[in-house]
Amino acid sequence: MNAPWLTLIGLGEDGSFSAAAQTALDGSEIVYGSARHFDLVPGIFGEKRLWPSPFAKVFEDMAALKGRSVAVLATGDPQWYGIGSSLARHFPSAEMTVFPAPSAFQLAAARLGWAVQECECLSVHGRPVDRLRCHLYPGAHLLLLTSNGHAPREIAKLLQDEGCGASRMTVLEHLGGEKEQVFSGVAHAWSEDAADFHTLGIEVVATPGAAVHSRVPGLPDEAFRHDGKMTKQEVRAVTLAALKPYPGALLWDVGSGCGSVAIEWLRAADRTKAIGLEPHKERRLMAAENASSLGVPHLDLIDATAPDGLHGLSEPDAIFIGGGLTADNMVEFCLSALKPGGTLVANAVTLESEAVLLDAYQKHGGDLKRLSVQRASAVGGLTGWRPAMPVTQWSFVKS
Repeated sequence: MNAPWLTLIGLGEDGSFSAAAQTALDGSEIVYGSARHFDLVPGIFGEKRLWPSPFAKVFEDMAALKGRSVAVLATGDPQWYGIGSSLARHFPSAEMTVFPAPSAFQLAAARLGWAVQECECLSVHGRPVDRLRCHLYPGAHLLLLTSNGHAPREIAKLLQDEGCGASRMTVLEHLGGEKEQVFSGVAHAWSEDAADFHTLGIEVVATPGAAVHSRVPGLPDEAFRHDGKMTKQEVRAVTLAALKPYPGALLWDVGSGCGSVAIEWLRAADRTKAIGLEPHKERRLMAAENASSLGVPHLDLIDATAPDGLHGLSEPDAIFIGGGLTADNMVEFCLSALKPGGTLVANAVTLESEAVLLDAYQKHGGDLKRLSVQRASAVGGLTGWRPAMPVTQWSFVKS
């Protein structure tokens, strides 16, 4: 096991850090940080290096320094939406020592009197604020890291758009420093900017009649913009149950259409990822619009046709085939690409597609079922049942 050579030091707003971190810093040959960090920490003995541009170059630079004593200055807790989580993807934990300071979330919760474990701690720093739409529910307590001082106004508008204009917003600037300031207001009346370095707290209040979308799969069809060709609500709920989304998992959505299955996958569990293949431009545009409006703008949409368009994509944990089943070698290619333990689910509404699923079931096993939904509607002056097209579904877990 390699000895730690890389030290991460979290700083408070006033530049404070622990005595143990000071000892590590004093012994570092090279110190990375921002100009602000170097202003806060005088008396650094090692060589100071500002973050490079592009930032991603830093990982290559640090790898070349392996074995030397390197320190990194960061704000708050480096492992919570900080540089530490990025470094951990490039260097083993055994090679790093981390000295965290209290995070912005901890300090904000302390000022607001909120229990951190009961808050949604999120970052829209360098990320679309549309991601918040997935986390809005009555009574939610949100703690947010934002990109700049204009963000509270943008977020206040988003809250109004979602029927949550009565929500209370609190800006907490420069927490733990001499310039600390806290001010609050209601989203529908918000007009103030904030200091660029702030944390935002939100107590979500949904106005009567506001559409509150659960993260449990099975959103109403009306929640999506579509052209009629989509996996309908009841079948979609069964499909997501078979796909079994879990945090961090990647889905391939083959024939994504308006994106309904991929979007529900992304909403169902934190840190999930989804790649949607859709060759029709109009449907990709609808899918992108739906993804943003439902809080998952990070849906990755690709202009391609399967199976050829699947080559070179990251290995999936689950695959949904909603279109293109009759393409040559579609099922076999998807099965070969799937991770061991991964799940493939395919839906069919035509006899030709059903034949493909029957063949797959006979070759590989799995679970084959037919789903039928009937909805009540007017029949003259009375009410009757109108059946939707039945859907044949095959699901398979790769051993």
